[in-house]
Amino acid sequence: MKFTQIKETCLYISDLDSAEAFYHGILGMPLISKVKNRHIFFRCGNAVLLCFLPEVTKNEKTLPPHFAYGKQHIAFEVSQEDYKKSVQTLKENNISITHEQEWKDGLKSSYFEDPFGHVLEIVPAGIWE
Repeated sequence: MKFTQIKETCLYISDLDSAEAFYHGILGMPLISKVKNRHIFFRCGNAVLLCFLPEVTKNEKTLPPHFAYGKQHIAFEVSQEDYKKSVQTLKENNISITHEQEWKDGLKSSYFEDPFGHVLEIVPAGIWE
């Protein structure tokens, strides 16, 4: 197999409206789909961020059941030029940076949390190269 990318990433949340306010309203991800009492999906670059209510999807009959609980992690990549602006946008929206990590070549990433306690990260392009 020669994968080209991870197309979908999933978080399990407890409130669709809070997810919309955070991921669309603050982080600026375009909304793709919202189904009351089930899910909300966002465009993230070439990928899709799926946010499901786990109490619903763990009982799926049509698709394979899936769910998770606890602190999940996703890193969002921005250009190196946009990194500082992205971190500043978080701060301007009263989102605390919980940790800043310095990686190879002096690149840094910043960790923060969504309204559900998931550990999110902003990384500049080049971190994994």
